[in-house]
Amino acid sequence: MRSRLGTLLALALPMVLARASQSVITFADAIQVKNLGPGAIAATATGGLNVFAFVILPMGMAFIIQSFVAQLVGRGRLADTPRFAWYGLALALIAALGAFALIPLVGPALSLTDYSPAVKHSMTSYMQIRMLSIGGIVGVEALGNWFGGRGNTYMQMMAGLVTMATAVFLNWVLIGGHLGAPALGVDGAAWASAIASWLGFIVIAIAFWPHRHGEGKLSFREFKRVIRFGLPNGLNWFIEFAAFQLFVNGVIASLGDETVAALNVVLAVNSISFMPAFGLASAGSILAAQSIGADKKDGVWPSVKLTLVVTLSWMFAIALLYLLASHTVLGWFAPAGGAGVRLIHTGAAMLIVSALWQAFDGTGMVLSETLRAAGDTTWPAAARIILAWAVFVPCAYMTVRYAHGGAIGAMFCLVGYIALLALLLAVRFRSGAWRTIELIEPDLVREVA
Repeated sequence: MRSRLGTLLALALPMVLARASQSVITFADAIQVKNLGPGAIAATATGGLNVFAFVILPMGMAFIIQSFVAQLVGRGRLADTPRFAWYGLALALIAALGAFALIPLVGPALSLTDYSPAVKHSMTSYMQIRMLSIGGIVGVEALGNWFGGRGNTYMQMMAGLVTMATAVFLNWVLIGGHLGAPALGVDGAAWASAIASWLGFIVIAIAFWPHRHGEGKLSFREFKRVIRFGLPNGLNWFIEFAAFQLFVNGVIASLGDETVAALNVVLAVNSISFMPAFGLASAGSILAAQSIGADKKDGVWPSVKLTLVVTLSWMFAIALLYLLASHTVLGWFAPAGGAGVRLIHTGAAMLIVSALWQAFDGTGMVLSETLRAAGDTTWPAAARIILAWAVFVPCAYMTVRYAHGGAIGAMFCLVGYIALLALLLAVRFRSGAWRTIELIEPDLVREVA
């Protein structure tokens, strides 16, 4: 038990730091622009989440690289794994080109929202600049998942640390104008994030380069198999996140800049606090995939059970922190004066409500990552899509627009959605359907290089 716990934590700790990089960037942007007022906080925090909506589809697809590689490692076929890194880099290139083509549409899309003109203007510029980093972000995830599937979670951690440190430093340089740089405000935060993301990619790409050769040539047939299992996972995340973005941009935006700023501060805090849980879930999925690859499927549940215990312990600790220190946490983001007092007052209740979903969120993450490790991506995607669009969005809209429940009422709808999703994922895992899925095609024909 102790050795298994040690293995889980050894895999998870680097993944926590690696997975946190983009969340920390948005978190740092919101803190470092706070003196520019609630509008700047809303533009950067919401803009960062909106950019993530463009990242999440290809990033979710890149996660399947870890599943393929971990199962190959479990089968003793380490020399076959480098091809999958190249498939992940192909996804990153497609994502970069797609994001570049969509940049001109950011302004027209935001013009349809209820944000104030100043927030719309700042958010448009912020998003257009930060979207230049999408190829680098997906590239880090692709290579990070490749290293992770092989049991090395430290390389993505190094890339993440470089990304985070660079972003925070360049924020200081470019937001307020230091070391002779111009004071770019919100745009400075976006440029800092874009530069930092590409620098993180360069770090992990250099680490991958000595491993770039392996057995077998790249195969379009094999790449299509990566797409086949990766696309449902990416759509799973994207469509759920799209529902959430509709909630923020279409429902909460009508409640005013200060409410939007407070909500996004709460979401930024949660995006950091849930990263250890996500890192643990991802680490547990590596152990599960290696067991499946070694044809030891009965070894999956002990790994899942251990991961659940550790993850839920963390999430309960976070819930307690929110309940006892909500004003302190929100005070980190509060600008001086009355605007800061109002942000803390509005956000404190939201942060306390968010404590309610911690256990459900942790459970859902662990089970979702385990099912993904087995190649079971279509069923969870369908469950998320149906719950997000048939339950969460209508519930939040009706609560805000007709029941006048405000942001707090809408967040209770979010709690209900996360709880229902965790329950359905538990039912799916318990059914054992994942045991019948063959992620690695046994008779796949490969040409030897």
